[in-house]
Amino acid sequence: GHLLGAPGTGNGEQLYECPMCSLTCTNIQILEEHVDLHLEERSFLEGGNIGDLELAQQLQTEEDERQRSEEEKREREEFKKLQRQYGLDNSGGFKQQFLRNMEREVDRGRMQPFEYHKRKADMMESLASGIDDGKTKTSGVIEALCKYYQNENKDVRRVWLSAGVDHFHSSLGDRGWGCGYRNFQMLLSSLLQNSFYNDCLRDTTLIPSIPKIQSMIEDAWREGFDPHGASHFNNRLHGSKAWIGACEIYSLLTSLRIKCQIIDFHKPTGPMGTHPRLFEWILHYYSTDNEGGAKVVCTSRPPIYLQHQGHSRTVVGIEEKKNKSLCLLLFDPGCSSQEMQKLLKQNNDGTGLKLLRKFLGSLKEKQYQIVAVDGVLSLEEKSDRCRASQVLTSEKIP
Repeated sequence: GHLLGAPGTGNGEQLYECPMCSLTCTNIQILEEHVDLHLEERSFLEGGNIGDLELAQQLQTEEDERQRSEEEKREREEFKKLQRQYGLDNSGGFKQQFLRNMEREVDRGRMQPFEYHKRKADMMESLASGIDDGKTKTSGVIEALCKYYQNENKDVRRVWLSAGVDHFHSSLGDRGWGCGYRNFQMLLSSLLQNSFYNDCLRDTTLIPSIPKIQSMIEDAWREGFDPHGASHFNNRLHGSKAWIGACEIYSLLTSLRIKCQIIDFHKPTGPMGTHPRLFEWILHYYSTDNEGGAKVVCTSRPPIYLQHQGHSRTVVGIEEKKNKSLCLLLFDPGCSSQEMQKLLKQNNDGTGLKLLRKFLGSLKEKQYQIVAVDGVLSLEEKSDRCRASQVLTSEKIP
């Protein structure tokens, strides 16, 4: 038997532990009898090899149980994450987050109470009017780029730029979840400068605030757009911190009679997980009807909404280098106005462009979706698209 050195009852007795079940015996004879019983039992079970089989089954059952409970735990966590992502965890929306973040700034001594009250009043006014306060807006970047490229002669052979676009970034109220809404504001800022869209945007002549955009998407759902997507969000966005994506942007634009398409680049089309087809599509979008010989082409094309898992950005142009490689120019809602202002400086040496430039090797997410605007819909076309969205909204690029 196993000899245990520890005295048991304090009177110096030896204790003997069974090697098979850890029972402790005070007497070696008792232990031997006990172990014999184990051995008999085992040989009896092994008579038909049942022992091993039963043991294997038992172990398998335990393993299945463990996996199932881990799976359930993972699913619960995923669900919580999705609820957070869809802003459905009841922690409030833009307004609540804005106030909480400002209170935090005051607590840390980074904001004076009077500033807090002023900004709170401004926010309440912006929410009441449904108009964005413009505090995160930077205008004039596209014009500055136009100027910059006229004089750039190192490596850009040609460049195509969107019609003017204002940059908007996330504020204290939507930090962490507002990128889709901010990109919509960027796209809209461009459409509002284009008289071609005047008629559709009669009621939207000013850039809406994020809560207002949430209500506009809910209106599109009420009209019957994308019921499948709507049910994802329990048909409500307002007062939540819900992330939106390409489908919501599509529904919103279409409900405003703006003609657009979603295109799905659902897998890489180049080596090393790259997406050359995406780059070629965007080049084609800007260069069609804009073929002329000019090096810098300031097109009348609206920017493109670009979505990948967890983030979205706005494409505002594309460069073709002298070596024929392509480079996208992106506005990122995560980029601050302080950073964007740098692009407005007159003696721009192009270093600021690092913020905007994305080469083939820098877009390596598994999937991308774009929403591209290309005209105006008649009422009839709009209702056709509404009906179609009840089945499907995106076309796949093979």
